[in-house]
Amino acid sequence: MAGITAWLTISLCCSLTVADLVGIPTVPFVTSAAGHYDFHQTQSIVVDPRYGNATDTNGWTLIPPTLNDFARTFQEDLTHITGRSCGLGHWHETKALSIILTLDNCSDFVDAAGRWTSEAYRLDITENNITVTGASPLGVWWGTRTLLQQAVLQNGSISTGSGVDSPGWNTRGVFLDAGRHYYPPSFLVEMCNWTSFWKQNTFHLHLSDNLYNNVDIYSLERQLELYARFRLLSDDPAVAGLNKYANESYTLQDFDHIQSACAARGVTVIPEIEAPGHALVISQWKPELALEGQIDLLNISNPDTIPQMETIWKTFLPWFQSKVVHIGADEYVDSQLSKNALAVVYNTFVNAMNDFIRSVSGKSVRIWGTFPPQANYTNNISKDVTIQHWEFFEDNPVFDYINNQYSVINSDDHFYLVQKYSGSYAQQLNKTLIFHGNPLGGAFAPNIFDPNNATNNPPRDSPYVPGHIAAQWNDYGYNTSTYLEAYDAWRNGLPALADKQWGGKLKEEQYDAIFEKLQAAAPGQNLDRTIPSKSSTILKYDLTKDCDNGIVQDLSGNNYNGHTNCTTTAKSSLLFDGTCTLTTPLTSKGKNYTLSFSLNPSVYNVPLFTGPDSQLRLGNGTSTQVMMISAGNAFALNYTLPLNSWSQATLIGRGNQTFFSVDGGKEMEFTTKLGVNGEFFIWANMAMTAPLQTIGGGGFEGEMREVVLVDHA
Repeated sequence: MAGITAWLTISLCCSLTVADLVGIPTVPFVTSAAGHYDFHQTQSIVVDPRYGNATDTNGWTLIPPTLNDFARTFQEDLTHITGRSCGLGHWHETKALSIILTLDNCSDFVDAAGRWTSEAYRLDITENNITVTGASPLGVWWGTRTLLQQAVLQNGSISTGSGVDSPGWNTRGVFLDAGRHYYPPSFLVEMCNWTSFWKQNTFHLHLSDNLYNNVDIYSLERQLELYARFRLLSDDPAVAGLNKYANESYTLQDFDHIQSACAARGVTVIPEIEAPGHALVISQWKPELALEGQIDLLNISNPDTIPQMETIWKTFLPWFQSKVVHIGADEYVDSQLSKNALAVVYNTFVNAMNDFIRSVSGKSVRIWGTFPPQANYTNNISKDVTIQHWEFFEDNPVFDYINNQYSVINSDDHFYLVQKYSGSYAQQLNKTLIFHGNPLGGAFAPNIFDPNNATNNPPRDSPYVPGHIAAQWNDYGYNTSTYLEAYDAWRNGLPALADKQWGGKLKEEQYDAIFEKLQAAAPGQNLDRTIPSKSSTILKYDLTKDCDNGIVQDLSGNNYNGHTNCTTTAKSSLLFDGTCTLTTPLTSKGKNYTLSFSLNPSVYNVPLFTGPDSQLRLGNGTSTQVMMISAGNAFALNYTLPLNSWSQATLIGRGNQTFFSVDGGKEMEFTTKLGVNGEFFIWANMAMTAPLQTIGGGGFEGEMREVVLVDHA
């Protein structure tokens, strides 16, 4: 960072003010005067025509957007945040009050190890113009994130001055276990859009796994039936039968959409297919490849195992629009073999897969840290392979790997999350550790593998630390959570961690002061499922009145009028005849709500309220219980609503819990039952959205008199 230091020194000599722009992450900045640029007056966004079709060839994605592409998305985001709609201008027509996007190869664009990085950018801001100069279009993109954040925090303006901002590390992001819990493409894209606002560039997606690590406690017949999934769905005969669950899978079209939508905001999807451990789904497909007695492990000594894995990879490598893939290689432990004997066959597998993937695709390979190199091993893992460290009982990232010139991504389990329950791992990120996780004092950074012992941490400028990825696992499976609860687990802490992954200097009190304001403005997503409202009452329908041409007036003042093809009865209620519906312009309401409604149902096994994230039902065909459907699972109460009588019902979302109450009675909680390693069960809370898109339909017969939604519980 010598170039940056010299530049700041010159600025100080000119009596300028050196101060970071407070954002997430922070941005080094020199304020030139007391002036500011007003985003609300912006006339145009101007792309330097010399670089309009340029792309970043140094990042992780194979489908990098052009500078023109990023400019168009920035234009949409600026409108979203400021309400100011401005055009895309032309270079020769550049006028005052323009934001200019261009490229340059600046010597100050360096990472923590002093290497040039394509993700860096420079800001030059006057009262008349802003110029964002990127090392590449991706660098410009991160610069536009800074502009948007400052517009939010400075009431639509940004201070005049200049600054150079470079990420310290080229791998910054999250890992999500989609092997044990399916997530729809729309949710994954929203997650990419959200993390992009904090300048994270990596979404590591775990695409195959099984539920239990101790499958050997079951009979062979039961092991072959245990929950195990492979999420990619191909019609290639070479992998016929590997994926038996089309409704919870990603087709090529799905995966293309996920990757391209994420790349459009600077985020690369890194796919992982797990083997030779956590491979029960492969053993269920090809039992002859399994290790006898512990079939979630592949028998690498079987001459067909490596060729079969090569077939799987050959099928799906063309799907992956990234320069790197992850082959898993985690927790390969067999009590029948010595550690040395196991390491030899394990290393054989890793090296064979690395050679194969590189030869057929040119992609590099990552694995989880499992068997560190040893002098007595005849086939240590190739140094071309990047290690993803996760736990010190598996390896010491410095002494085992970095000192032997291996690159090591930091995914140490101090930042591991496990949905809903764990005997050792958290369910929320530790904010104190983020801001105070350096054992030598100060905040966490990607080079801090051990927050307690500094000797286990390489220097900040180590060239062998690509960056940090925070992992979230679904050890207890598909019914542990809703899709949005994966976001909930990261919501309050991940932006703070993103500041440290970038190399920012944000203080904890600064973060607490700005996070919620920035969170509410993050473009391209509504993961909080918020609904704008003029008051605490979001929606209010009086269904005792006749509908005017099928329009149900919203009495809340928000104009969320509904539409219905149902009729009003002589008893002054809306009559649902099994075919009609009442639709609203809303979809879902996130945490902290009360949805009240009066109803007189005539049948069971019908939906009451439906939205894209959840559904409230009276039974499901095998039960008459009141239940919520979310993430493909039913969560039922031990309660049945009476038929042919009026009830005043209330659905309540309070924090991480969801309740149902009838006629002002006791609140009944929706919970989920988790099976822990086949040994015992626990009950856990569920945070479910209020479904608002459709009322009735699906065969619902009965009457309703009112529907009211408020923003508190």
